[in-house]
Amino acid sequence: MSGGYLGDFSYRTHADFYSEYCDLSINPYELGEGTTREKFIQILQTASPRDQAKIVRGVVERFPVGQHGGPDTRTDALRGELLCVAKRLDAAGVDVPVPRITSDVVQRALSDAEALIRTQGATSGVDLVHTALHGYLIAVCDQSSIAHSSGLTVTGLLQLLRTHHPKLQGAGPREQNVTQVLRAMASILDAMNPVRNMASVAHPNPQLLDEPEAMLVINACRTVLQYLDAKLG
Repeated sequence: MSGGYLGDFSYRTHADFYSEYCDLSINPYELGEGTTREKFIQILQTASPRDQAKIVRGVVERFPVGQHGGPDTRTDALRGELLCVAKRLDAAGVDVPVPRITSDVVQRALSDAEALIRTQGATSGVDLVHTALHGYLIAVCDQSSIAHSSGLTVTGLLQLLRTHHPKLQGAGPREQNVTQVLRAMASILDAMNPVRNMASVAHPNPQLLDEPEAMLVINACRTVLQYLDAKLG
């Protein structure tokens, strides 16, 4: 990048890049005013994790190491680092939630978590994703005038909502089976509390979750948050 320029992209070749190298239907012209650099950054930041992975791999293919006239900073080591980032993005699994019921804490925790997951890996995002879910449950209780104590855990807040929120009193067809799923998810959330406290960066723990287990915890939190927001939002 240099000023508003992005590699050797012109407006046209930047627009063609997403379909030719990323298998994505993205039109930078729809973003209105802005330099190629600004539009690329906006597209990358607002894309889903899987689409971000496609864009990163597209950049690696479009600007190969050893290309004539390429900068000295374009190295094999950087190529490997970018491909590792793309691999982590592919493993994101459940899409990042955009809750309709929210608070400043929820928005900040979700945003900071995604930044850490992208740059540092899933292990660094466990604590903040758990915080986002905790804050979301508090926001729902407050919006619905459901009284709760300040020290109530994620599991306790979910139980309060299942008991008192009118939209969670009936699960429609196969209600018994859906209720069984919800109870199982409550057990999962109960297991997340010690995981967050003793195996994440929430505290100076000597042992931390490996990436696959961290992503499992993150995806479980996202799944619960997305279901509740679809049901209650």
